[in-house]
Amino acid sequence: MSLLPGIIILIGAALNVIAGIGLVRFESPYARFHAAGKASPVAFLVIALGAGLEMGGTAALHLAVAAVGLVLTLPVGVHLLFRAVHRTTPGDHLRVDDLRDAEAKRFG
Repeated sequence: MSLLPGIIILIGAALNVIAGIGLVRFESPYARFHAAGKASPVAFLVIALGAGLEMGGTAALHLAVAAVGLVLTLPVGVHLLFRAVHRTTPGDHLRVDDLRDAEAKRFG
């Protein structure tokens, strides 16, 4: 393995470890989704860049297509998970809940 792609892949792996630590350490589901929804995709993009530089050719193209798919679909998926947790978590766990107020106005 070449030096530059190896360093880039190690940086991506370190970001992935940081995301995993965030998933374990954070207490609220919102903070956990934030760790998973921000650091993990960035780690994938960095690792894909390093792997694309190392492999080149059609493998790099396939990694680029996977990266575009991740960037396009991840925000929607994380948003749906946030909403599902918000709707199913009992009690007043938020100081300010604009979504509950908006739904109360909308659905009565």
